[in-house]
Amino acid sequence: MKLWGGRFKEAESKLMESFNSSLSFDKNLYKQDILGSIVHAKMLTKCGILNNKEGELIVKGLENILHDIETGILKIDGDYEDIHSFIETNLIKKIGDVGKKLHTARSRNDQVALDMKLYAREKAEEVISSLNKLNISLKDLGEKHKDVIMPGYTHLQRAQVITFKYHLSSYINMFKRDMKRIENAKDILNESPLGCCALAGTTYYIDREFTAKELGFKKPVDNFLDGVSDRDYLLELMSDFSIIMMHLSRLCEEIILWSSKEFSFIEIGDEFSTGSSIMPQKKNPDAAELIRGKTGRVYGNLISLLTTMKALPLAYNKDMQEDKEAFFDSVDTTLSCIKVMAEMLPTIKVKKENMKNAVKKGFLNATELADYLVLKGIPFRDAHGIVGRIVLYCEDKDKSIEELSLEELNQFGDYFDFSVYEYIDYDKALLRGIKKEMI
Repeated sequence: MKLWGGRFKEAESKLMESFNSSLSFDKNLYKQDILGSIVHAKMLTKCGILNNKEGELIVKGLENILHDIETGILKIDGDYEDIHSFIETNLIKKIGDVGKKLHTARSRNDQVALDMKLYAREKAEEVISSLNKLNISLKDLGEKHKDVIMPGYTHLQRAQVITFKYHLSSYINMFKRDMKRIENAKDILNESPLGCCALAGTTYYIDREFTAKELGFKKPVDNFLDGVSDRDYLLELMSDFSIIMMHLSRLCEEIILWSSKEFSFIEIGDEFSTGSSIMPQKKNPDAAELIRGKTGRVYGNLISLLTTMKALPLAYNKDMQEDKEAFFDSVDTTLSCIKVMAEMLPTIKVKKENMKNAVKKGFLNATELADYLVLKGIPFRDAHGIVGRIVLYCEDKDKSIEELSLEELNQFGDYFDFSVYEYIDYDKALLRGIKKEMI
C-alpha cells in the first residue's frame, strides 16, 4: 500500500519501488514508530480530533501489532515502501477504516524524525551502559595486577616506569569522557519533532507539549523546518562513536603489541584468539585486530552522512533516507566492539616478570637520577647531560643504571653517595611526590 498516489496517473516503476523502499533497514524502527503513533493517537483524542472510541480502537490496534511483531506472529516483510506504511496498512487491516485517521496532523517527515530520535536516544543509553561495563573490566584487570610495574612509552620508546594499573586507568578516563559526550548529545537531541508535519506544522489545534512529555522529551522543537530536516543528533552521536572507536583502537594496538613475542607482556585468552591455517604455532590477536579494523568502518559512516547532508536545502529531502543504514551500522558496530573488549580483558594473562625486565633494560630511572642531581644543587640542564653520558656508559658496559657501583657513578662527577640507590629504585620512585597517584 502507498501512503500517497492520488495525483499520479501512472503506476510506479517496479525498479523505482525497489530503489525507493527502505523497509529492509528501517524495520529496526518498528517499536519507535508504534510508540510514537500511540502517543499521537492519544493526543488527537485529547484535542477532540478523534473521538474516544476511535482513539481507543487505534491505540489497542497498535498495541496488538507490537505484540504480534515481537512474538513472531507478524513478520516485517512484503511489498511496503517503509516501516510507516507497513504499520499503517496492518492497522487498517486490523481495525478497518478508523485506522486511516491515525495520520491526521502528521507527515512521514516528522514521523521518521521522531522515530530516529527515539531510537538514537535509546541506543545512546545502551552505549553508555556498555562503556560502564568496559570500565569495570579495565578497573578489575588493573586491580588484579596493581603491583605490576611496566615501561611507559613516548615515541614507542621506553621512557619512564609506570604501573600496569595506571596505564589501564588512562583508558578508563578516555571512556569516561566518551560517556560525557554521549550524555551531552542525548541532552541536545531531546526535543520532539512531532507536530512539525511536512515542514510547516498543521492547521489543526494539536498539543505538541503533550506528545513531547509523553515521549520523554524536554520540549517540542522550536522550528518546524529544522525539526524535520535536522540530523545533527545522528552526526554528533556518530562522531562520538568514532571517538570511542579511536580509543578502542588505541587500546587494541597496545594489546596487539604487548601480546607479540617482541614484547611478551601479556597473553590474550584462547576465547578471543585464533590460529593459523598453515602455521601451527600461531596465536593471533584477532579480536583486537577486528576492533581496530572496524574503526575505519565507523569513521566511513560518519563521513558518508556528513557528505550527504552538506548541501541539502531545507526542509526534508529523500537523500536523508541514507542516514539510517549509516547510523544503524555505526551504533551496532560500536556496541559490539565495546562488548567484545569488555569480555576479552578478563582473559588476559599478565607476564609480570617480562614487564619488570623491560623496565630494567630501558634506563627508566634516568629521569629520577637527574632529579637526584638537581637535589644536590646541579642545574637540571647540566644534570640531564651528566645522566645522558651515564646511559651511554651503561650501554657500552651492558649494565642498568642501578647496577653501577658508586665508584663508576662518581666517574661522572663527585655527586653520588649510597642514597642514590634508594632514589632510583623503581618501586620507591613510584611512592615519591606526585607519582604516588600512580599507585
